Amino acid sequence: MSANTLSAATPAHRGASHLRGAALVGCGSAVPATSLSNSDLSARVETSDDWIRSRTGIGARRVAGPGETITTLAAEAARAALAHAGWEAQELDLILLATSSPDDLFGTAPRVQAAIGASRAVAFDLTAACSGFLFALITAAQYLRNGSFTKVLVIGADQLSRWLDWDDRRTCVLFGDGAGAVALEACEADEDGLVAFRMRSDGSRNACLTLAQTEHHRPLVGDTSAQIGGFATIHMNGQEVYKFAVREVPAVLAELLASTGLEASALDWLLLHQANQRILDAVADRFAVPHERVLSNLAHYGNTSAATIPLMLDEAVRDGRIQSGHLIASSGFGAGLSWGGALLRWRGPQAS
Repeated sequence: MSANTLSAATPAHRGASHLRGAALVGCGSAVPATSLSNSDLSARVETSDDWIRSRTGIGARRVAGPGETITTLAAEAARAALAHAGWEAQELDLILLATSSPDDLFGTAPRVQAAIGASRAVAFDLTAACSGFLFALITAAQYLRNGSFTKVLVIGADQLSRWLDWDDRRTCVLFGDGAGAVALEACEADEDGLVAFRMRSDGSRNACLTLAQTEHHRPLVGDTSAQIGGFATIHMNGQEVYKFAVREVPAVLAELLASTGLEASALDWLLLHQANQRILDAVADRFAVPHERVLSNLAHYGNTSAATIPLMLDEAVRDGRIQSGHLIASSGFGAGLSWGGALLRWRGPQAS
């Protein structure tokens, strides 16, 4: 297998004393009002609650209704993260929106910037599907480490209900809509919340999970035609994606631990992309992490793509499971195919 790789160890390993750190100091989330249960879906497609739960661990998912968009969900999550961090929107230098289902193909982050009143911040989208939030978090940390920015908001948000074939039980049962956000600020290097990371891509396996453009054309002049914009529904080879995840995620997390000299026993929490409960359990078993230390809200929300990690982080901070100073092993994986891992140290206050 050939894969392009970008990686980094701790700041001390790089020997760049001028670099600062990126502290994770606030979080927030937002989900649509409508919850669609497995039983609800069984009224449309040939499936059942038992069939879905036994294969995925999913019991329900949120589906955006009228007036609920990537912009509204992302803005709500952003406001919650700002409030948790104790920041005003005007203090933000950068907003990074990880999404593969934008409201506008030219970019949705500027809409979020305007919605929350962060007029000083530059805002742009980053697209990496289910790896998007982790990739965006790592990207944001580099701006903080090199002194370019002081306060950054990273948002993961997706509305994949727009792009599902609701008559295909292989995919329609998996995905849901939601948004999560994390506030990061520059700090001293020894307080860095991004302890280590790995980022990888393998485009040779892209066909395993796609949301591809449709092939339609319109005549222009003579023999010349132009493509008509549009996208098909989500296509996934579930078996291949599952095999990819249970092989690559443990491998990348093992590399992270080895690079920092840490043992799995040092981890307080395992926070993986919420795609399938069997994947979460398999990775936990690989590292002998007790299942009660594996964070999962998959049963309530399904796979919200770029939103899964910050959505789960926010839930665990607010209910008191994640405390300041806790060490979290996280991994995002999915379309591209892309995947990555990070060791994160939470520094934020306990949310009320």
